[in-house]
Amino acid sequence: MTLLMRSRIFGWGFGVVWLATLTGSLCLATEARQTALVKAVHRAESAVVNIHTEKTTADKDSAFTQGQGRKVNGMGSGIVVDERGYILTNHHVIADVDTAATRVTLFDGSTYKARVISYDRRHDLAVIKIDPSRSLPTVPLGTSSDIMLGETVIAIGNAFGYEHTVTAGIVSALSRDVEVNEHQDYKNLIQTDASINPGNSGGPLINLDGEVVGINVAIRAGAQRIGFAIPMDDARRLLAKLLNPAKLSDTYHGLIGRDEKSSREMKFVVDGTESNSPASAAGFHSGDIVLQVGSVKVTDQADAERAMLGYQAGQSIDSVVRRGTERLTLTMKLARHNSAQAVAGTQPQSQPVAPTETSHDKCWKLAGMKLEPAQRSQLGIHSTRYRGGMRVLEIRGESPSAKAGIRQGDILVGLHQWETISQDNMSYIFNHKQLATFGPLKFYVLRGAETLYGNVTLPVDGK
Repeated sequence: MTLLMRSRIFGWGFGVVWLATLTGSLCLATEARQTALVKAVHRAESAVVNIHTEKTTADKDSAFTQGQGRKVNGMGSGIVVDERGYILTNHHVIADVDTAATRVTLFDGSTYKARVISYDRRHDLAVIKIDPSRSLPTVPLGTSSDIMLGETVIAIGNAFGYEHTVTAGIVSALSRDVEVNEHQDYKNLIQTDASINPGNSGGPLINLDGEVVGINVAIRAGAQRIGFAIPMDDARRLLAKLLNPAKLSDTYHGLIGRDEKSSREMKFVVDGTESNSPASAAGFHSGDIVLQVGSVKVTDQADAERAMLGYQAGQSIDSVVRRGTERLTLTMKLARHNSAQAVAGTQPQSQPVAPTETSHDKCWKLAGMKLEPAQRSQLGIHSTRYRGGMRVLEIRGESPSAKAGIRQGDILVGLHQWETISQDNMSYIFNHKQLATFGPLKFYVLRGAETLYGNVTLPVDGK
């Protein structure tokens, strides 16, 4: 269900009229009926999935909660991003659901059990995985870099449980910032008047070329045809982190790069490699354009990351790059990943460095906090959502943490893109060689029954 609206389905007093339909390939229709919109839907629809979930909730009408609570059915949508069954959706579609009851229905009607692979609460994206009996069609990749105001767009999804519903509209606005509540807001959304309903969340917003340009995420309660989608370029950058093999296969490559996307070209450009990493040993150079990794053609970093999924430490994988006018094949032997776990299902992009100061010293010096690992019991009602945290023992007056509103007794569960559950995590963060370049660090703390977030600005010069 989308985040901005609660809806009820009213029964139709006059009943439902069932219509027999005849479906088939586009070649059965006349040329006049094969519009650009029809062709776009035909190109993308086979990679759209319907997600069915169950969630157990306590009976709020009872003063005492007994038994197992009641089951609430949920619905959402997703897109296949890898033929092995990796599916991108919204985090709120799968948040707190009973994983054993999560099912995915493909376009052909086949149904599979799904499991959550990784997620990012802050940006409301998640990857789930099914184990299909065959290779799946993947979603046609588009770019949101050149999307135009007034351009025709199409939403496909599990609207109110009506699977593979198609609606069309235009791009109503760009770069919308939308606040849902104190715990969730979005930046840089696409606004559309294509009808988006509960159940559409996680499904694609496509253009007339049948390419995905956004991930449908929310609607405005009480409004008519005001819906929002995460731009595809933003979603793919986050997808690269969610599919990082360090998280999913415990392997490490050390390749650093950036996506460059336009209507003319989409490419993944190497910025450099981490020292003593597999990518460095393989001979990647700054400026290389990665064309292929293993058997996967690469258009962005998300492709490069997913290409390495399933490989184990010690295995080699070939990459084809363009360096100037040359095409080169580089062989990279993947290593075992041993860096800190990342917050919200993402991973840090470099290995931890050997600390020159203890994390206690640096955390106090830079942030003005003294921390200790929190006990599981101290997480309270959050114990099923977070793996752990660091309890704030002391806050230095007028320190960055004090100014940011962090209090003694808070439990720090995330800082920047990393989770904070151990001293090893804190050592990794506060000894990160690029810490000063991160700008304000987003933090997440537990305070009683609430999860709060804000920004803490550390001194740039480390003093």
